Order: sequence, then structure tokens, then C-alpha cells
Amino acid sequence: MPPSVHPAEPTLALRASPLLAGLLATRPAFLGVTLFACLIGLAVAHGSGVTIDKLKAGLTIFFALVAHAGINVLNDYYDAQSGADAANEERLFPFTGGSRFIQNGVLSEAEAGRLGFGLLAAVVPAGLWLAWASAPGLILIGLAGLFLGWAYTAPPLALVCRGLGELAVAAGWLIVVVGSDFVQRGTFSQLPAIAGLSYALLVAAILFINEFPDRRGDEAAGKRTLVVRLGPQVAKWVYLGLVLLAYAWLVLMVGQNVLPQGAAAAALTLIFSFRAARYLLAHAGEPAELAPALKLTIVAANLHGLALAATLTLGRWPGALS
Repeated sequence: MPPSVHPAEPTLALRASPLLAGLLATRPAFLGVTLFACLIGLAVAHGSGVTIDKLKAGLTIFFALVAHAGINVLNDYYDAQSGADAANEERLFPFTGGSRFIQNGVLSEAEAGRLGFGLLAAVVPAGLWLAWASAPGLILIGLAGLFLGWAYTAPPLALVCRGLGELAVAAGWLIVVVGSDFVQRGTFSQLPAIAGLSYALLVAAILFINEFPDRRGDEAAGKRTLVVRLGPQVAKWVYLGLVLLAYAWLVLMVGQNVLPQGAAAAALTLIFSFRAARYLLAHAGEPAELAPALKLTIVAANLHGLALAATLTLGRWPGALS
């Protein structure tokens, strides 16, 4: 094993278990952000007085997770082609630097590409059925989500390389919230976008902070992320502004009587976000010191999503907004 390989990274032994290797290559531990986005969308529909169809809800969640898994694999595939993951010597596995399945020889680039595109292809028939069972507008939502997932790292767009990765991620997870609501409601509403924006911004913060330890490898490979463009000493303040915006939006929407009063409880996760920001402000240029900040950012986003979904489900809504 090369000395630069972290002991916890995947090894060639996994090739003996192709199904397990394929599953782990999707990075299942990080799919929770999509689960919570779906739950927020379902909670908004429920709060609007819509009776939740359990079959459609279950299919929505399952295939949203499949789509996220496919996008994860394709991100690794395109980062391998660009050389960004191979050049990343300061990665903090398992949070940054990709899954390492390609770099460590568990999957070839071609195998990863087939797996990623295969997972996305599996989503298409389910999406069409859900569109038939709800309304055709779901096709537009699904296409927008798949396009953003592909365009995030895939050339020629490679949005993350243009400093647009955070915007793409926030939009992508907001689409998951809107789509989950749409499947139940059968029409477009502004309410899921309003309710899900704080969560989408915190998911974008995960991507953003992950770019700090990857900065030198990304820059060497020509992957000009927002952190590469701004530099760590400026970007750390952008991170703080991003999380402040997320919580300010939620508090504002509760204060404006758009969301249930109980939804304000989800803002308590700012404790984790601010602790992450404190680590980042102190160590933005020291990748090896950033693991606590990465973990806290993930905890903040996931707990925020869970708390928001729960309070939107159980809270007293001020009235339907559509």
C-alpha cells in the first residue's frame, strides 16, 4: 500500500466482493443529506394539508438516494479524469479527496463510469412513473436535478471548477425538497423552496468547507473551486457568511409567520456551525487541523434537516402558501 494511502481507505481486497465494492463506492454514509431533504419536502406537503401517499413517498426517497449515489460515483469518475483526486495529498479521508476507489485500484475509471451512469439510468423509469402518478411537471424537476448533479464536475460545464459548486449544491438539494413536495401536491408551490432554503445552504456549506483541505490538490489539477479562487483567508469569512445566511433565513421566515413557530428550533444547530466556523477561522490554511470543522459542519446540516422536518411535520402551520 503506498504510504500516502490512509489506513481506512478502500484496498484491493474489496475487488473480491464486487457488490460490496459497488455499494461502498457510492459513499452511503453521506447520503443522509438527501434523506432529510426528502423528509422536509414531505413535511411541507403534510403541513399544507396534503394527505401523504406512502407508496409515492417511499419511492421518492429511495430513488432520490439512488440518484445521489450515482452522482457521488460520477463525481469521483470526473475527478479521476481531471487528476484532482490523484493530486490530493492533504485530503482528510473519508470527508475529502473522493472515495479513493479509483486511485487505490478497487474500481477502474471505466467501471466507476458505468456504475455512476447505471445508477442514474435506474432513476429514469421511477421518475416517469412518479410523474404519471402526480403531474408532468415532475419531469422538469427531475431533469434539473440530474443535470446539476452531472454538471457539477463533468466537462464542459464542470461548475465546481468555475467557482459555482456551492450554488449548484444549494440548488440541487433545494430541488430535492421541491420535488418531494411536488410528488404529493401535484403542483408547484413556493412553500417547499422557502422551507428548505436554510437546509440547502447548510448542505452547500459542507461542500464549501471540504474544499479547504483539497485546495492545493485542486489547484494543481486546474480545478478552480471557490476556495482556490478566493484563497483560504478570504474564503473562511464566506463560510461564516453562508451559515449565517442559512439561519437568518429560517428565523426570518418563522418571524414573518410563513413557517410554524416550532421550526425555529432547527436554528439551534447553529451551535455546531459556529464551532465549525471557529475552527476554520483559526486553521483555514492548515488542512491537517480541519477535521473537527468538517465533522461539525456535517453534524449541523444533518441535525438541522432532521429538526426542520420534524418541526414542520408536528408544528402548527400559520396557513397554506402556494
